[in-house]
Amino acid sequence: MSVTVRVPAKVNVQLAVGAPRPDGFHDLANVFLAVGLYDEVNVSPADALTVTCSGPDAAQVPLDAGNLAARAALALAERHGIAPDVHIHISKDIPVAGGMAGGSADAAAALVACDALWATGATRDELLAICAELGSDVPFSLIGGAALGVGRGEQLTPIDVGGTFHWVFAVADGGLSTPAVYGEFDRLTAGTDVPAPEASPALLDALRTGSTDVLAKALSNDLQPAALSLRPSLADTLAAGTGAGALAALVSGSGPTTAFLAADAEAARKIADTLRTSGTCRTARVAVSPAPGATIV
Repeated sequence: MSVTVRVPAKVNVQLAVGAPRPDGFHDLANVFLAVGLYDEVNVSPADALTVTCSGPDAAQVPLDAGNLAARAALALAERHGIAPDVHIHISKDIPVAGGMAGGSADAAAALVACDALWATGATRDELLAICAELGSDVPFSLIGGAALGVGRGEQLTPIDVGGTFHWVFAVADGGLSTPAVYGEFDRLTAGTDVPAPEASPALLDALRTGSTDVLAKALSNDLQPAALSLRPSLADTLAAGTGAGALAALVSGSGPTTAFLAADAEAARKIADTLRTSGTCRTARVAVSPAPGATIV
């Protein structure tokens, strides 16, 4: 027997970041939107816990106990007194280390898959609690759709979405370390009064009404200056996408993937074609949102 779970990438349509907390984290107002780029995670019984990976940039994915999917299996097994003897295979399609929560998505998918394989009967709240222990983005990967994350992003309130949004994602060469981007944010804001993060009412309304034009005006990412400081070439990618007709552009999360909001599917296709030949990114992907969370297939 084996179980396969499909799980989406995410884009942060708003990422408001507060000052560093005593525990080293930052308070956030993080508006997540799941997008239709997916990883698939398959789990099957094995003699020991093992991880394999295939797909774009699979060589960059750790295959040891530090892999988030492996940690998810271990966490669920420990709670239920089960030996975590499973083979986890990750079929990657979400950019690796790209600010789109690929590792977090795999953790959520492995958790759902192992829960089904082992028939633990875990409640949704229990699964979400394990997700929060694994990382700030993991709970959203479980639920999908759209949500406001506060605290360090793990305390979620689902948001209704009233329409379909069309996106282009430009994939950069190499990754950016999330801790390094937050460290650069702290350096750039040192000595300033960093406001408490709050969700934008205009942005939340744009999601609820499905208004692409209003959403375009409300997109924001407080980590973008830090990502651009560490990777100045991303400015050229952003300019290429907006020059090709994107209604808005921003760095996705901590980067280096950049996200472009398009008016419709045809506009998205044209933006992606331009980006692929611009010399400013490795490739460009088209996707729509919202997308469902971790789902058994």
